[in-house]
Amino acid sequence: MAKKILIGVGAVLGIVVLAAVGLIGWLTVTEYKPDAVEHVEVEVPDGPHAPFPAPGDSVTILSQNTGYAGLGKDSDFFMDGGGDVAPTKEQQESNQSGLAAQLEQYGADVYFLQEVDTNSSRTHGVDQSFLYWDAAIRAGAGFTSHALNYSCDFVPFPWPPIGKVHSGLQTLAAFPVDRAERVALPCPFSWPVSAANLKRCLLVSYVRLEGTDKELVLVNLHLEAYDDGEGKAAQTKMLMDFLTAEYEKGNYVIAGGDFNQTFPGALDAFPIQDPALWTPGVLEQDILPQGWQFACDLTVPSCRLLNHPYDPDPAGNQFYVIDGFILSPNVRLDSVETLDLQFQYTDHNPVSLRATLLDQ
Repeated sequence: MAKKILIGVGAVLGIVVLAAVGLIGWLTVTEYKPDAVEHVEVEVPDGPHAPFPAPGDSVTILSQNTGYAGLGKDSDFFMDGGGDVAPTKEQQESNQSGLAAQLEQYGADVYFLQEVDTNSSRTHGVDQSFLYWDAAIRAGAGFTSHALNYSCDFVPFPWPPIGKVHSGLQTLAAFPVDRAERVALPCPFSWPVSAANLKRCLLVSYVRLEGTDKELVLVNLHLEAYDDGEGKAAQTKMLMDFLTAEYEKGNYVIAGGDFNQTFPGALDAFPIQDPALWTPGVLEQDILPQGWQFACDLTVPSCRLLNHPYDPDPAGNQFYVIDGFILSPNVRLDSVETLDLQFQYTDHNPVSLRATLLDQ
């Protein structure tokens, strides 16, 4: 009897090992491996649109990590110390509707959105980029592009598994975008983890400036979150190399999004309560060349930790300021404000920027 039990256990273990090897092999063969730079299609709206901006004009940009409409005030997340893996269909639909309504009411010239799913199990196959585009069209910002930074047909962890994920960055604009590119960032994960993990990128939009041969370069970003810090540092360095190269061409540069790193002074405003939980990296002032500047609001948190649902008592939450902008020297900061929406539909509050392209 004991021999039969051992044979049975061995057979089961063998099947499990073969299944795991097969899964890893399949993920390796189907791994998303984008080129260093890829063209991204810009969808053009019907009807009239805003004119090209020109030096001397002001532009408004709103950055919002949408959290794939799955990380609202009632949610926690397993990677932050919570238990949730995916939202219910009801949560997702409610959060999507709320986010779309907010986009429609803001009236910004440009929207930088992060964590926008196009076909994922966690969001029930909904193309969120289309929903947000539709809302932005009604707000007058109908030029849109989307770049994948996570594309895997089956993410096998945790339990139950995440499943299929196709998600990324979306940029919407009121004025014409000449072209857009997906610029790959370094991936800090090695095989086999890399086969089912994010492939971070920059979504770069180029806008012609009226009356000049220069361009406004808009860079939507979402840097590494759950690494040992080296990934964030490598991605930040590549980001700054890219931004400074564009500025040296004479272009105007605005980069914004979720840095997953706190801005200078942010830890004084919102200290880390428990270092054992998720802790962001730190953006140091000295990464910026002379004349460049960060733009962030240190009075209102831009993100909350998802170790439990949102607590109406501010003292019951871990807050961060990890969303904001970087501006080149020929862009003047007029205002930056984090809108305190109490994390109703996502774990990030939107950040609104107003800046002027200096007439030089």
